[in-house]
Amino acid sequence: MINCKLFYDSLIANGISFFTGVPDSLLQDFCAYVMDHTPEEKHVIAANEGGAIALACGHFLATRAPALVYMQNSGQGNALNPLASLADPDVYGIPLLMLIGWRGEPGRKDEPQHVKQGKITLTLLETLGIPYKVLPDKEEAAKDCMDEVFQLLNDASAPVAIVVRKGVFEPYKLQLRESSPFKMSREEALKIVVENLAALDVVVSTTGKISRELYECRDKLGQDHSKDFLTVGSMGHSSQIALGIALAKPHRQIFCFDGDGAAIMHMGALAIVGSRKPRNFKHVLFNNAAHDSVGGQPTAGFAVSLPDIARWCGYKWVASAQTLSETRRRVRQMSAAEGSAFLEIKIRKGARPDLGRPKTTPIENKTSFMEFLAD
Repeated sequence: MINCKLFYDSLIANGISFFTGVPDSLLQDFCAYVMDHTPEEKHVIAANEGGAIALACGHFLATRAPALVYMQNSGQGNALNPLASLADPDVYGIPLLMLIGWRGEPGRKDEPQHVKQGKITLTLLETLGIPYKVLPDKEEAAKDCMDEVFQLLNDASAPVAIVVRKGVFEPYKLQLRESSPFKMSREEALKIVVENLAALDVVVSTTGKISRELYECRDKLGQDHSKDFLTVGSMGHSSQIALGIALAKPHRQIFCFDGDGAAIMHMGALAIVGSRKPRNFKHVLFNNAAHDSVGGQPTAGFAVSLPDIARWCGYKWVASAQTLSETRRRVRQMSAAEGSAFLEIKIRKGARPDLGRPKTTPIENKTSFMEFLAD
């Protein structure tokens, strides 16, 4: 395996000192090292991968030095537009180094949402004309690989990519940990919301821990899973899935269970919900200011007021809660509210280490969910 310090030091030695991106579980050890050892002004956890590419381009325009952009391969879609229409040599020709975690690599077992992306990860880079190297897991081979990458970066005014397989980086634990002022766990808050749902209410849950905890919550309450659409991929798009359902099923209550990282990733979705003013749309945002599913790196969740943003986007009913009793009261008020509603629940970071995963396939989930909607 590759030592995170050695990898980081090689980047610094070759003129890369600005880091940006969206955290990834395969890269979480390296991302944690970056968090602990990079000055705040030289590291930005971006809202999405496209924004990270743009940040890297801005850094180069100001300094003439390439930046490193880290991401999971699922983020290639978000990054595609600025890669093709901004950084590409046919446009501005801006060099930057991408570090891409290869989820769903063919031949390796992974979650279903990563299978297709894993198959096309290298093909997308080839289609974009971005030269890439797959990082070896042996130190000497990795050093040779990095020498080739830096040569590519120096020779061409264009993006270059390093693709990282699972388990390549040595374990590294984030030292820079902030204590949360909030005591309630996400599972506790989620259970309160689920217990107050009506029989025909519909839930669309975002990717990551929220969908996994929702699945286990239904099991513990002896409820079936047909009422829930588990958005296992497509980070940041759950509210628009829920909006599509809400507009088509105006007599059903549609709940979106969202996370702060997902909501911030595509924050424009709040404006679309607010502008359409769906009377049956209930947006529940579990905010712990962290990318909890990929290592706990911080988001801007506590640095901005998401309820105020929702209010100015046009949501009719907006509230926030941070204790169990307050959450129970607010959930009941939200359920009874007329018009689009937004409830932020502030929670602590973390999840149970034994948290399971849904036992149904995405196709099975879709089929039972559509049957429930048809009733």
